[in-house]
Amino acid sequence: MAPTAQILDETNIVSSSPIAQKAINPSGFKKSNNKTKLINDALINHISDIDHEVCEAGEEDSFFVCDLGEVSRSFQTWKQRLPQVHPHYAVKCNTDMQVIGLLNKLGANFDCASKNEIDTILSLGVSPDRIVYANPCKTNSFIRHARQSNVNLTTVDNVQELHKLKQFHPDCGILIRIATDDETAQCRLSTKFGCSLDNAINELLPLAKELGLTVRGVAFHVGSGAKDFDSIYKAIRDARLIFEQGIEKYHFDNSMNILDIGGGFELETFEESSRVVTESLQEFFSNDFIDQYNIRFIAEPGRFMVSNAFTLATHIIARRDIDKSVNSDIKAMVYINDGVYGNMNCILFDHQHPQGFVLQHKEKFYYEQQQPEQEWTIAEKDSYFFSIWGPTCDGLDCVSTKTKLTHDVAVGDWIYFPNLGAYTSAATTSFNGFKGKAHIIYVSSETNE
Repeated sequence: MAPTAQILDETNIVSSSPIAQKAINPSGFKKSNNKTKLINDALINHISDIDHEVCEAGEEDSFFVCDLGEVSRSFQTWKQRLPQVHPHYAVKCNTDMQVIGLLNKLGANFDCASKNEIDTILSLGVSPDRIVYANPCKTNSFIRHARQSNVNLTTVDNVQELHKLKQFHPDCGILIRIATDDETAQCRLSTKFGCSLDNAINELLPLAKELGLTVRGVAFHVGSGAKDFDSIYKAIRDARLIFEQGIEKYHFDNSMNILDIGGGFELETFEESSRVVTESLQEFFSNDFIDQYNIRFIAEPGRFMVSNAFTLATHIIARRDIDKSVNSDIKAMVYINDGVYGNMNCILFDHQHPQGFVLQHKEKFYYEQQQPEQEWTIAEKDSYFFSIWGPTCDGLDCVSTKTKLTHDVAVGDWIYFPNLGAYTSAATTSFNGFKGKAHIIYVSSETNE
């Protein structure tokens, strides 16, 4: 199977034809407003080319369909609801080059956390001043590499890091990373990163001044998948206090002009979270204060931009029926060719719960019948319950202990999992000798890309 496509690799661009074609399009991606049909055709086109009786080993591997139109719409939603906050895409969330290239084209900047991520973004011709090195605890050699690459903005949450910057990158601008109340977040970050308000004001600010370093502002992160948006309000309030002390007491008035509100945003809750951001900024960062010190606001969204853009298709490689006397609900254990060590590592590392649906059963396809716009539901009498397992020999490799499907699936059938764009392919492994990165087919349901 072909490797993941790179930027402008048009051999993997899929159009919205009745049976999707891998068409070459000199002007860019073929586009369609019918997202469901476009993804359906891409799935059918790929699977229909596979003969399970004679195919080469690996040709029936799991694969993604990526709708770049979803990425574009997410970016536009951000700009509409938070026009005052410039997004710096968190590269670690999904390192796919088509996605990164599109976001670059749309005008996003980038949050990088390592040397390789910095190099990836610079390889696209992106100016280094569009990168925030958003890792509070950095390897010395990576700091030197950032200096050599002219990446001059980073986050810091401890005094030791200030001494490292003084030694290896003294001209680097500093965002003081503060801890937040992220107890309700899906993935908490303040247990690992962020200093207290007291430490920021009474330790980091005076030491930065003593060392002759440049404090550019404040950064925080309320945790991935945050649900309690009061934490945003409190963090912006605390940030304002640090700005006041940094400007008035330590005289960083010529440099403190950036507030980084981090990531953790989700499309499903963005109306509420963006409202809290807007109201909090209005309360604590008045127009007069913004104008006086030329304050600008940035953020580090990751999953917000890509979570809904990727659909994973997996092949059922084995099935083991369950004795009714042991478990009356589960009909069988089905084993698929992807799992928690592959593109569903998000189950372990990101606390996600991917939902599987029947894609193909007995040579019939069902993707279009199971979309939200179809108001699709499974009647209890027409449903089948399965546990779904990954391909490795580890008992931990369980995708779902109980999943309700519309058909009595068998070996050779396909199951798909929507909304698997965030913290999935970026964290795959080759454990047990299985391939990490999955093949990706690109489509676009956005006409204004």
